[in-house]
Amino acid sequence: MSDSRSGSSAGAGTPAHTAAASPLVGEVSQDARRWSRLRHEWGKRLDPAEQSALMSWAAFTIVFAGLRILTHWIRGGHGPSGGGISLGGRHFHHYNIGIALLAAVGMVGLRGSEKQRRHPVVAIAYGSAAALVVDELALLLDLEDVYWASDGRKSVDAALGVIAAGATFFAGLPLWPHAHRALRSRR
Repeated sequence: MSDSRSGSSAGAGTPAHTAAASPLVGEVSQDARRWSRLRHEWGKRLDPAEQSALMSWAAFTIVFAGLRILTHWIRGGHGPSGGGISLGGRHFHHYNIGIALLAAVGMVGLRGSEKQRRHPVVAIAYGSAAALVVDELALLLDLEDVYWASDGRKSVDAALGVIAAGATFFAGLPLWPHAHRALRSRR
């Protein structure tokens, strides 16, 4: 029996909300152990250069896919009118952000300490910047806004997506089997 006024269970002598939360606490601690094991495998299986390569390719893949989804969404009539960011009445292409970010990464590479160069943010910034530039590569090559000019763009999107996902997979090859085991283990 339980007493609804006190919120406690007659048999256990503990508040009902505490008893209900116990399984959730167990799940959270199990998830924390899984992530801890994954972090351990990350450091054990990949040297710092491999970690940087994997983070960079993963960032490229995520940002490139996000840009494609966002631009198709804007092209479909959603989002800001005029199709994106405008500054002073002029359309501002996202490759400009990518170039600025690549310049910042280059400055860290040239003037930063070893610790700064190896920081995960640098690898992620590099991959993200590359995706911002590659996404508008046709514009940079033709010096015309040909972003939506032909149906061939779909095949370019698909090809670059496959390349990005494949490179992320191969960059992380030393880690994947161990990451899988670390996340599936119930210890």
